[in-house]
Amino acid sequence: MELVILPQHWSALLCICIMIGTIVFAYIKKIMMVYALIISNIIIFIFTLIFEYQIIYGFSADLPYAGLSFRSMYLTLEYSPQIYTIFTSMFIHAGFAPIIGNMLVFFFIGTALEERIGSKKFIIIYLLSGICGALVHSLTDLGSDVPLLGASGAIFGIMGALVFAYPRDEVVMPLPVGFFMVLRRIKVVYAVLLFAIIETIIVFFDVQDQTAHFAHLGGLIGGFILAAILLKGRKTHTKEGKTLYYDSFAPQKNREIDFSKLKKFATTPELDEMLTKIKNENVTQVRDIWLDHFFEKTHCPECSNKINHFDGKIWCEKCDFKDSY
Repeated sequence: MELVILPQHWSALLCICIMIGTIVFAYIKKIMMVYALIISNIIIFIFTLIFEYQIIYGFSADLPYAGLSFRSMYLTLEYSPQIYTIFTSMFIHAGFAPIIGNMLVFFFIGTALEERIGSKKFIIIYLLSGICGALVHSLTDLGSDVPLLGASGAIFGIMGALVFAYPRDEVVMPLPVGFFMVLRRIKVVYAVLLFAIIETIIVFFDVQDQTAHFAHLGGLIGGFILAAILLKGRKTHTKEGKTLYYDSFAPQKNREIDFSKLKKFATTPELDEMLTKIKNENVTQVRDIWLDHFFEKTHCPECSNKINHFDGKIWCEKCDFKDSY
Protein backbone atom coordinates (compact mmCIF):
# COMPACT_ATOMS: atom_id res chain seq x y z
CA MET A 1 0.00 0.00 0.00
CA GLU A 2 1.38 3.37 -1.04
CA LEU A 3 1.37 6.16 1.54
CA VAL A 4 -0.52 9.28 0.56
CA ILE A 5 1.30 12.46 1.60
CA LEU A 6 -0.72 15.61 1.04
CA PRO A 7 1.06 18.99 0.90
CA GLN A 8 0.01 22.05 2.89
CA HIS A 9 -0.68 25.55 1.61
CA TRP A 10 1.83 28.17 2.84
CA SER A 11 -0.91 29.76 4.97
CA ALA A 12 -1.47 26.44 6.75
CA LEU A 13 2.27 26.04 7.36
CA LEU A 14 2.33 29.54 8.84
CA CYS A 15 -0.56 28.59 11.12
CA ILE A 16 1.38 25.54 12.35
CA CYS A 17 4.31 27.82 13.19
CA ILE A 18 1.94 30.08 15.15
CA MET A 19 0.52 27.10 17.07
CA ILE A 20 3.93 25.81 18.13
CA GLY A 21 5.52 29.24 18.46
CA THR A 22 2.94 30.63 20.90
CA ILE A 23 3.22 27.59 23.18
CA VAL A 24 7.04 27.70 23.18
CA PHE A 25 7.05 31.50 23.68
CA ALA A 26 4.61 31.24 26.60
CA TYR A 27 6.75 28.53 28.20
CA ILE A 28 9.98 30.50 27.85
CA LYS A 29 8.49 33.84 28.96
CA LYS A 30 6.41 32.20 31.70
CA ILE A 31 3.14 33.53 30.30
CA MET A 32 -0.08 31.68 31.11
CA MET A 33 -0.80 29.05 28.48
CA VAL A 34 -4.47 30.04 28.45
CA TYR A 35 -3.59 33.48 27.11
CA ALA A 36 -1.17 32.05 24.54
CA LEU A 37 -3.70 29.51 23.28
CA ILE A 38 -6.49 32.07 23.01
CA ILE A 39 -4.25 34.48 21.08
CA SER A 40 -3.09 31.65 18.81
CA ASN A 41 -6.66 30.55 18.07
CA ILE A 42 -7.76 34.09 17.26
CA ILE A 43 -4.81 34.80 14.95
CA ILE A 44 -5.32 31.52 13.10
CA PHE A 45 -9.05 32.21 12.82
CA ILE A 46 -8.24 35.50 11.08
CA PHE A 47 -6.10 33.60 8.57
CA THR A 48 -8.94 31.14 7.94
CA LEU A 49 -11.21 34.03 6.99
CA ILE A 50 -8.84 34.65 4.07
CA PHE A 51 -7.68 31.11 3.25
CA GLU A 52 -10.66 29.10 4.46
CA TYR A 53 -10.48 26.14 2.07
CA GLN A 54 -6.69 25.85 2.08
CA ILE A 55 -6.45 25.84 5.88
CA ILE A 56 -9.63 24.07 6.97
CA TYR A 57 -10.89 21.79 4.22
CA GLY A 58 -8.01 21.08 1.87
CA PHE A 59 -8.49 18.27 -0.63
CA SER A 60 -12.15 17.75 0.27
CA ALA A 61 -12.82 20.97 -1.64
CA ASP A 62 -10.93 19.72 -4.72
CA LEU A 63 -7.72 21.40 -3.55
CA PRO A 64 -4.34 19.62 -3.52
CA TYR A 65 -3.77 20.49 0.16
CA ALA A 66 -4.27 18.41 3.28
CA GLY A 67 -5.79 21.20 5.37
CA LEU A 68 -5.39 21.39 9.14
CA SER A 69 -8.64 19.70 10.17
CA PHE A 70 -8.47 16.07 11.32
CA ARG A 71 -10.26 13.22 9.55
CA SER A 72 -10.73 9.71 10.95
CA MET A 73 -9.38 8.34 7.65
CA TYR A 74 -5.98 9.65 8.74
CA LEU A 75 -5.89 6.80 11.26
CA THR A 76 -5.53 4.36 8.36
CA LEU A 77 -2.06 3.36 7.20
CA GLU A 78 -2.57 4.86 3.74
CA TYR A 79 -3.25 8.39 5.02
CA SER A 80 -1.26 8.14 8.27
CA PRO A 81 1.29 10.87 7.25
CA GLN A 82 -1.50 13.38 7.97
CA ILE A 83 -1.92 12.16 11.57
CA TYR A 84 -0.38 15.43 12.84
CA THR A 85 -3.68 17.15 12.05
CA ILE A 86 -5.05 15.63 15.25
CA PHE A 87 -3.01 18.41 16.89
CA THR A 88 -3.58 21.21 14.40
CA SER A 89 -7.36 20.69 14.32
CA MET A 90 -7.55 21.98 17.91
CA PHE A 91 -6.54 25.46 16.75
CA ILE A 92 -8.94 26.09 13.89
CA HIS A 93 -12.59 27.15 13.89
CA ALA A 94 -15.11 27.58 11.11
CA GLY A 95 -17.29 30.54 12.06
CA PHE A 96 -17.50 33.33 14.61
CA ALA A 97 -19.93 31.55 16.95
CA PRO A 98 -17.68 28.50 17.57
CA ILE A 99 -14.53 30.48 18.31
CA ILE A 100 -16.28 33.10 20.48
CA GLY A 101 -18.10 30.43 22.48
CA ASN A 102 -15.03 28.22 22.87
CA MET A 103 -12.65 31.02 23.84
CA LEU A 104 -15.12 32.54 26.30
CA VAL A 105 -15.60 29.26 28.15
CA PHE A 106 -11.88 28.49 27.89
CA PHE A 107 -10.88 31.83 29.44
CA PHE A 108 -12.87 31.23 32.62
CA ILE A 109 -12.26 27.53 33.20
CA GLY A 110 -8.74 27.56 31.74
CA THR A 111 -7.40 30.28 34.01
CA ALA A 112 -9.14 28.65 36.98
CA LEU A 113 -7.29 25.35 36.38
CA GLU A 114 -3.92 26.69 35.22
CA GLU A 115 -3.58 28.90 38.29
CA ARG A 116 -4.12 25.85 40.44
CA ILE A 117 -1.91 23.24 38.75
CA GLY A 118 0.66 25.24 36.74
CA SER A 119 1.29 25.60 33.01
CA LYS A 120 3.21 22.39 32.42
CA LYS A 121 0.51 20.01 33.58
CA PHE A 122 -2.14 22.29 32.13
CA ILE A 123 -0.82 22.16 28.55
CA ILE A 124 -0.34 18.39 28.80
CA ILE A 125 -3.96 17.89 29.87
CA TYR A 126 -5.23 20.35 27.26
CA LEU A 127 -3.47 18.78 24.27
CA LEU A 128 -3.96 15.14 25.27
CA SER A 129 -7.64 15.76 26.04
CA GLY A 130 -8.08 17.22 22.56
CA ILE A 131 -6.45 14.13 21.09
CA CYS A 132 -8.68 11.86 23.21
CA GLY A 133 -11.74 13.71 21.96
CA ALA A 134 -10.68 13.34 18.33
CA LEU A 135 -10.00 9.62 18.76
CA VAL A 136 -13.34 8.94 20.45
CA HIS A 137 -15.10 10.84 17.67
CA SER A 138 -13.20 8.85 15.04
CA LEU A 139 -14.30 5.54 16.57
CA THR A 140 -17.90 6.47 15.75
CA ASP A 141 -17.11 7.01 12.07
CA LEU A 142 -13.94 5.15 11.08
CA GLY A 143 -12.53 5.93 7.65
CA SER A 144 -14.59 9.10 7.24
CA ASP A 145 -13.21 12.11 5.35
CA VAL A 146 -15.49 14.57 7.21
CA PRO A 147 -13.24 17.21 8.82
CA LEU A 148 -13.10 17.54 12.60
CA LEU A 149 -12.01 20.91 13.95
CA GLY A 150 -12.23 23.15 16.99
CA ALA A 151 -10.87 23.37 20.52
CA SER A 152 -14.01 22.11 22.26
CA GLY A 153 -12.67 18.59 22.90
CA ALA A 154 -9.61 20.00 24.66
CA ILE A 155 -11.76 22.51 26.57
CA PHE A 156 -14.04 19.74 27.79
CA GLY A 157 -10.87 17.99 28.92
CA ILE A 158 -10.02 21.01 31.07
CA MET A 159 -13.52 20.75 32.56
CA GLY A 160 -12.90 17.09 33.35
CA ALA A 161 -9.58 17.86 35.04
CA LEU A 162 -11.11 20.73 37.01
CA VAL A 163 -13.96 18.60 38.33
CA PHE A 164 -11.52 15.86 39.35
CA ALA A 165 -9.17 18.12 41.30
CA TYR A 166 -11.41 20.99 42.48
CA PRO A 167 -15.06 19.86 42.40
CA ARG A 168 -16.15 22.04 45.34
CA ASP A 169 -14.54 25.26 44.11
CA GLU A 170 -16.71 27.97 42.60
CA VAL A 171 -15.84 29.50 39.24
CA VAL A 172 -17.43 32.02 36.91
CA MET A 173 -18.64 30.17 33.82
CA PRO A 174 -20.75 30.94 30.76
CA LEU A 175 -23.78 28.67 31.08
CA PRO A 176 -26.40 27.91 28.41
CA VAL A 177 -29.79 29.45 29.18
CA GLY A 178 -32.11 28.92 26.24
CA PHE A 179 -30.37 30.32 23.17
CA PHE A 180 -28.03 32.51 25.22
CA MET A 181 -24.95 32.14 27.39
CA VAL A 182 -24.95 33.93 30.75
CA LEU A 183 -22.12 34.33 33.27
CA ARG A 184 -22.85 32.64 36.57
CA ARG A 185 -20.83 31.72 39.64
CA ILE A 186 -21.30 28.01 40.19
CA LYS A 187 -19.56 25.07 41.81
CA VAL A 188 -17.31 23.25 39.37
CA VAL A 189 -19.02 19.90 39.87
CA TYR A 190 -22.45 21.34 39.03
CA ALA A 191 -21.24 23.24 35.96
CA VAL A 192 -19.42 20.24 34.49
CA LEU A 193 -22.33 17.94 35.33
CA LEU A 194 -24.67 20.28 33.44
CA PHE A 195 -22.48 20.26 30.32
CA ALA A 196 -22.01 16.48 30.55
CA ILE A 197 -25.76 15.88 30.80
CA ILE A 198 -26.43 18.14 27.81
CA GLU A 199 -23.82 16.32 25.70
CA THR A 200 -25.08 12.89 26.79
CA ILE A 201 -28.68 13.73 25.91
CA ILE A 202 -27.63 15.02 22.50
CA VAL A 203 -25.62 11.86 21.80
CA PHE A 204 -28.36 9.56 23.13
CA PHE A 205 -31.04 11.11 20.93
CA ASP A 206 -28.62 11.35 17.99
CA VAL A 207 -29.26 15.03 17.40
CA GLN A 208 -27.79 16.05 14.02
CA ASP A 209 -26.35 19.53 14.47
CA GLN A 210 -22.92 19.15 12.81
CA THR A 211 -21.20 19.24 16.20
CA ALA A 212 -18.80 16.48 17.29
CA HIS A 213 -20.47 15.67 20.61
CA PHE A 214 -18.57 12.41 21.00
CA ALA A 215 -15.37 14.49 20.87
CA HIS A 216 -16.73 16.56 23.75
CA LEU A 217 -17.47 13.50 25.86
CA GLY A 218 -14.14 11.92 24.91
CA GLY A 219 -12.28 15.08 25.90
CA LEU A 220 -14.20 15.33 29.19
CA ILE A 221 -13.42 11.74 30.17
CA GLY A 222 -9.84 12.07 28.94
CA GLY A 223 -9.25 15.21 31.02
CA PHE A 224 -10.68 13.52 34.11
CA ILE A 225 -8.41 10.48 33.71
CA LEU A 226 -5.34 12.60 32.92
CA ALA A 227 -5.93 14.70 36.03
CA ALA A 228 -6.26 11.51 38.07
CA ILE A 229 -2.84 10.45 36.77
CA LEU A 230 -0.99 13.78 36.85
CA LEU A 231 -2.51 15.21 40.02
CA LYS A 232 -2.80 11.99 42.02
CA GLY A 233 -1.92 12.54 45.65
CA ARG A 234 -1.49 16.25 45.18
CA LYS A 235 -2.79 18.38 48.03
CA THR A 236 -5.35 20.78 46.57
CA HIS A 237 -6.94 22.31 49.67
CA THR A 238 -5.95 23.29 53.20
CA LYS A 239 -7.72 21.78 56.20
CA GLU A 240 -9.98 24.81 56.22
CA GLY A 241 -11.01 24.06 52.63
CA LYS A 242 -9.05 26.91 51.05
CA THR A 243 -7.74 26.20 47.56
CA LEU A 244 -3.99 25.90 47.11
CA TYR A 245 -2.62 27.73 44.07
CA TYR A 246 0.47 27.25 41.92
CA ASP A 247 2.04 29.49 39.32
CA SER A 248 3.23 28.34 35.93
CA PHE A 249 6.59 26.90 36.91
CA ALA A 250 7.04 26.83 40.69
CA PRO A 251 4.93 26.65 43.84
CA GLN A 252 3.22 29.96 44.47
CA LYS A 253 1.60 31.40 47.55
CA ASN A 254 -1.55 33.16 46.58
CA ARG A 255 -0.92 36.72 47.79
CA GLU A 256 -2.95 37.48 50.88
CA ILE A 257 -4.91 40.73 51.03
CA ASP A 258 -5.31 42.65 54.27
CA PHE A 259 -8.97 43.57 53.92
CA SER A 260 -8.87 45.67 57.09
CA LYS A 261 -6.69 48.12 55.12
CA LEU A 262 -9.25 48.27 52.30
CA LYS A 263 -12.28 48.64 54.55
CA LYS A 264 -11.71 52.39 54.98
CA PHE A 265 -12.02 52.88 51.21
CA ALA A 266 -15.45 51.21 51.10
CA THR A 267 -17.34 54.41 51.79
CA THR A 268 -20.55 53.46 49.95
CA PRO A 269 -22.83 50.41 50.00
CA GLU A 270 -21.70 49.63 46.43
CA LEU A 271 -18.02 49.63 47.41
CA ASP A 272 -18.75 47.61 50.54
CA GLU A 273 -20.55 44.98 48.44
CA MET A 274 -17.69 44.97 45.94
CA LEU A 275 -15.17 44.43 48.73
CA THR A 276 -17.19 41.43 49.94
CA LYS A 277 -17.07 39.94 46.42
CA ILE A 278 -13.29 40.42 46.32
CA LYS A 279 -12.93 38.74 49.70
CA ASN A 280 -15.00 35.73 48.66
CA GLU A 281 -13.41 35.32 45.20
CA ASN A 282 -11.30 32.17 44.75
CA VAL A 283 -10.14 32.76 41.17
CA THR A 284 -7.16 35.12 41.28
CA GLN A 285 -7.78 36.59 37.83
CA VAL A 286 -11.39 37.44 38.63
CA ARG A 287 -10.43 38.78 42.05
CA ASP A 288 -7.88 41.13 40.49
CA ILE A 289 -10.47 42.41 38.01
CA TRP A 290 -12.84 43.21 40.86
CA LEU A 291 -9.95 44.82 42.76
CA ASP A 292 -9.16 47.12 39.83
CA HIS A 293 -12.82 48.04 39.57
CA PHE A 294 -12.91 48.75 43.32
CA PHE A 295 -9.99 51.18 43.15
CA GLU A 296 -11.47 52.91 40.11
CA LYS A 297 -14.38 53.99 42.30
CA THR A 298 -12.44 54.91 45.46
CA HIS A 299 -10.83 58.21 46.46
CA CYS A 300 -7.86 59.29 48.50
CA PRO A 301 -8.92 59.67 52.17
CA GLU A 302 -6.77 62.81 52.50
CA CYS A 303 -7.42 64.82 49.32
CA SER A 304 -10.38 62.97 47.70
CA ASN A 305 -8.50 62.50 44.42
CA LYS A 306 -8.13 59.23 42.54
CA ILE A 307 -5.69 56.72 43.99
CA ASN A 308 -3.42 54.18 42.33
CA HIS A 309 -2.58 50.65 43.35
CA PHE A 310 -0.09 47.99 42.28
CA ASP A 311 1.23 44.82 43.89
CA GLY A 312 -0.29 45.57 47.26
CA LYS A 313 0.76 49.24 47.31
CA ILE A 314 -1.60 52.22 47.35
CA TRP A 315 -0.65 55.83 46.66
CA CYS A 316 -2.04 59.19 45.61
CA GLU A 317 -0.29 61.34 43.01
CA LYS A 318 -1.86 64.55 44.33
CA CYS A 319 -0.69 64.27 47.92
CA ASP A 320 1.72 62.22 50.04
CA PHE A 321 -0.79 59.52 50.94
CA LYS A 322 0.68 55.99 50.82
CA ASP A 323 -0.53 52.69 52.17
CA SER A 324 -0.44 48.96 51.51
CA TYR A 325 -2.86 46.06 51.64
